[in-house]
Amino acid sequence: MNADIGFMLICSALVFFMTPGLACFYGGLVRKKNTVNTMMTSIFIIGTGIVMWVLFGYSLSFAPTDNGIIGDLRWFGLEGVSTESGYTESASIPNMVFCGFQMMFAIITPALITGAVAGRMKFKSLFIFIIAWSIIVYYPLAHMVWGAGGLLGLEGLGALDFAGGDVVHISSGVSALVLCILLGKRRDYNHASYRIHNIPTVMIGASILMFGWFGFNAGSALAANGQAAHAFMTTATSAAAALLSWMLCDIIKNRKPTLIGACTGIVAGLVGITPGAGFVPIWAAVIIGLTTSPVCYIMISYGKKKFGFDDALDAFSCHGTGGIWGGLLTGLFAKESIGGYEGAIYGDWAQLGAQALGIVITVVIAVAGTLICYGITRLLTGKIRVDAKDEILGLDITQHGESAYPSFNGLE
Repeated sequence: MNADIGFMLICSALVFFMTPGLACFYGGLVRKKNTVNTMMTSIFIIGTGIVMWVLFGYSLSFAPTDNGIIGDLRWFGLEGVSTESGYTESASIPNMVFCGFQMMFAIITPALITGAVAGRMKFKSLFIFIIAWSIIVYYPLAHMVWGAGGLLGLEGLGALDFAGGDVVHISSGVSALVLCILLGKRRDYNHASYRIHNIPTVMIGASILMFGWFGFNAGSALAANGQAAHAFMTTATSAAAALLSWMLCDIIKNRKPTLIGACTGIVAGLVGITPGAGFVPIWAAVIIGLTTSPVCYIMISYGKKKFGFDDALDAFSCHGTGGIWGGLLTGLFAKESIGGYEGAIYGDWAQLGAQALGIVITVVIAVAGTLICYGITRLLTGKIRVDAKDEILGLDITQHGESAYPSFNGLE
């Protein structure tokens, strides 16, 4: 057990590091005048996410109940969460260790949403929205998919989600899409002079995300065992394949590979493999990575224009789209000798159906929950979008009184 505890604490720290990595990734993608605000929208969730998780988030997400939808408050303030016995009888790690690992997921998941609304949402409104979203969308979904007796998980519908296809990526991606549509497009959307302002920061962020993702996926085995090693390898394989296929997409469309494209491909491949990392063969991870990038690339390059939504940093286009694709391929490629469940190519077509139904239910919960959270936020904060003048000046100065580049005085 001690080896498992040590392994899981390391994985928890790796997952935590993903949130600062996301801040760098998103921060480099926006205009100079919105760098601080964009990074802040990830960093503040470290505060709210941990405090909420300790007080009531973990209990609502994982306290055992008979309703299959959400837990009760028996573990309020983590009272009664054991440092010796497991969350379930078969667990090889104490409940407190499992709580710490899952806490890191509760931090980064709502942070993913913020990329879709970069540059145009009041910080106080986003602050309220993220708190409401965690309670209304994330905690119930975590319980339904991973909690004991959850409605969508292995004891319910039977949808496979090894490390967060439904719970993390589809929920945040779909919510990001709904929120960016509600807010409307940026005032400089389609502006010819718009440029990603710091590509090296994007690369650093993507690298941190991949580094942390090994803890994200391998740690979801919840023990230092062979399944963790397998998840580690499928994670690396899918990310590598997706990087290459995104480069190919860039070459086909623009005749040149780009660093931004390579970094985005890494993230897309990581998203695609997340639901099946501990269930599918390693050769299948190659297919998942190779195909997830083109699917996300098409959504970014053509889908956004076709449907007219301003997903600023492609939160839906990568996480929502990639999560849906990866979830379906998990139902196709899952192999019993790896994770205990068979996919369609091994004869169990019902598993593919369970994946599809789980995705549909997740989408419905995310859409409905986001609409409710948006309404609550408007009720509490009034106007959610910044004024036109503030948007032109940039959210760094107008929302925080800071500048990422003090010598910079322009409006880029």
